[in-house]
Amino acid sequence: MLLPPLLLLLLLLLLLLLLALVRLQRRPQEARLSRLAGLQHRVAGGALRWAAAWQQRRLEQSTLHAGQSQQQALRWCLQGAQRPRGPLGGTTDTSTFRNHLPLTKASQAQEEERAGQPLPSTSTQYYGEASLQATLLGLAALNKAYPEVLAPGGVACVTPTSPWPRPLPWPWHHLGQVVSAPGAKHPGALLLEALRSPGLRALEAGTAAELLDVFTGLEADGKELAEAMAAGNPGPRLPRRAAELLEALERGPRGLALRLWPKLQVVVTLDAGGQAEAVAALGALWCQGLAFFSPAYAASGGVVGLNLGLEQPRGLYLLPPGAPFIELLPVQEGAQEEAASTVLLAEAQKGGEYELVLTDHTSLTRCRLGDVVQVVGAYNQCPVVRFVCRLGQALNVRGEDIQEDVFSEALGRAVGQWPGAKLLDHSCVESSILDSSEGSAPHYEVFVALRGLRNLSEENRDKATLLFPPWPLCMGTHGQGLRLCVT
Repeated sequence: MLLPPLLLLLLLLLLLLLLALVRLQRRPQEARLSRLAGLQHRVAGGALRWAAAWQQRRLEQSTLHAGQSQQQALRWCLQGAQRPRGPLGGTTDTSTFRNHLPLTKASQAQEEERAGQPLPSTSTQYYGEASLQATLLGLAALNKAYPEVLAPGGVACVTPTSPWPRPLPWPWHHLGQVVSAPGAKHPGALLLEALRSPGLRALEAGTAAELLDVFTGLEADGKELAEAMAAGNPGPRLPRRAAELLEALERGPRGLALRLWPKLQVVVTLDAGGQAEAVAALGALWCQGLAFFSPAYAASGGVVGLNLGLEQPRGLYLLPPGAPFIELLPVQEGAQEEAASTVLLAEAQKGGEYELVLTDHTSLTRCRLGDVVQVVGAYNQCPVVRFVCRLGQALNVRGEDIQEDVFSEALGRAVGQWPGAKLLDHSCVESSILDSSEGSAPHYEVFVALRGLRNLSEENRDKATLLFPPWPLCMGTHGQGLRLCVT
């Protein structure tokens, strides 16, 4: 919900624009359109700077008094709840809140809510204070770091979903194509439109994994896309652009984005956890030489982390104290889940690992999201965190209990033993099936998507080593994927 100061600003800007339109009526049509586009862009830029500064001040105040801000967020959840609050009444006491609303896992919450109110949307379009802050502050940070990016026609989104958590109203529609409506076009049409614009300065996608799919699809369907650009266009520009596309594809994936869009500066995607492999693959191949920016960290139910700016290390997010209401559940190795109690944001300890717990007004469910974050710093009284892994993603065929982050890191090191190989994605399953040809030892079946694998010796092709203390795992080619055998 846009607050009154912002609405007042928009009304004033609208009045100024109407006065300018009266003057433009006396000019020739072409000149009027050009001047109008420039005026709209200046108005949008001024509104963005004002609104971002206002949101920054609000964020500063809320993080200075995190406890009070979280009490207000809890009150918002209780007052806006779509189901009866029962014994909670109008209290905002966190102890009472915790006692009457036990922690619920996401899978359990889905079962409980199936016959009642739905869970918060898992889409990237989250409507709330944090999503508004993330979008406004993210756009302002992007404009500050790359002033020409938000010029008209400087941005293209190549996926139906947008990396900006909240669509914004006029006048921000005139900042390039940043706030184009998500879901309005087919992915192929979005990519084709982007390919027709060689002057792009920023490329957007819902997530890095989605952008990875776009580039692999571009390589597979490049000829058809080139034909679509050239067909039905008598002018020379688009056929020439189609030829440039084919030439760029012939030179391979490395640096493809900059060959297609020489002025490109930054890639914008929304971080939803588990995107590290996709970002690394894009940075090493198709988007080599480009900066990456995520305006927020999102999880099922809402925006839970804000990016503090492009000058910050990638993957670090501030957990804001406003709505939705966020709690942190300490992750303690070997401890019983029931023994742990949540802490508020101001109580988080640096270096500690916590599972995110989210509550909003849609359903009064203290939902354990399964996302584990580590506190790496603080912004006033609120923690700055990095994503670690998701709970429940562990491998355990012989009691080794290998967590997702440990496995991914080891797999990355193993793939690094193959010269030129880049890991795009992987999946792994446990297998205890007896294999008469290779013994009966339980093992893992790992299926990977790789690029750049060439000129390998037979020794390297057949074997690499992953070290999971205290068990070394041997990796060798096996059909379409890889087999890991505990040795």
